[in-house]
Amino acid sequence: MSGKTLKVAVLMGGISSEREISLLSGKGVVRALKNLGYPTKAIIVDADLSKLVADLKRFKPDIVFNALHGRGGEDGCIQGLLNWMKIPYTHSGVMASSIGMDKEMTRKMAMQVKVPVAKGGLKTKEEFQKMKLPLVVKPNDEGSSIGVSLVLKEADCRKVKWPKNKKLLVEEYIPGRELSVAVLDGKALGVVELVPNKGWYDFQNKYQAGAVKHLLPAPVSKSTEKKLYKYAEKMHNVLGARGVTRSDFRLDKNRIVFLEINTNPGMTPTSLVPDMARLKNLSYEDLIEKLIQGARCD
Repeated sequence: MSGKTLKVAVLMGGISSEREISLLSGKGVVRALKNLGYPTKAIIVDADLSKLVADLKRFKPDIVFNALHGRGGEDGCIQGLLNWMKIPYTHSGVMASSIGMDKEMTRKMAMQVKVPVAKGGLKTKEEFQKMKLPLVVKPNDEGSSIGVSLVLKEADCRKVKWPKNKKLLVEEYIPGRELSVAVLDGKALGVVELVPNKGWYDFQNKYQAGAVKHLLPAPVSKSTEKKLYKYAEKMHNVLGARGVTRSDFRLDKNRIVFLEINTNPGMTPTSLVPDMARLKNLSYEDLIEKLIQGARCD
């Protein structure tokens, strides 16, 4: 089957802490697909996998658009299920998704291909307490800045919520500018700079309309832009990612530091990837259609 005869199921919701963001992404995708003329069904995913399988069997989609974010939807789990059911899906497969969700594993791959990362790694609470400030502490497998703590002074140490018997990712704090680069089918789309009206680019600022200025294209030199493109494309390709990814960076004067890669970036009204796609004259609907066209199983 081809063209607008393709039936598309959009998976949204999920079991992660990013459920509400996924629902917003999914609603935007469903609207775009219907505008494009594709027979489309929104499927709200929860913890009951048997219900999801039944919903998919009932609708019999030709393609699944994966609008799930975080654990369960972005870490290889849902990709494995769709591989098993032989339903082509958008975005990355099992391996790239699972590595991309694991920040420490992604750091190691970045170092192998000479993409600069901040000093640090997975640490126990005791190891963290001996490290020199300022630091950033974050869960190893969350997105949307959930659970991230800036530890700039001693008083901040007590605010870090440390799960029992678990390591967290602790990195040196990199001052400077927040930048993101979207990569579609292995090629960079553009660079955006994020400038919060107050505070830093945390969960609340990310998804509150008007809380963050998107400087697009980012006001950086051509040489810096070229390096950012190279690093983002390297990370996309070394992971074996498909469709679209978004890599996040800090720029401190001339020092570029890779933070993480998102293999299933948001498609909400405040999301960055649709903004960057417009730099290449791709509308939101154009972007969704390109992702549909690239859907496949591992």
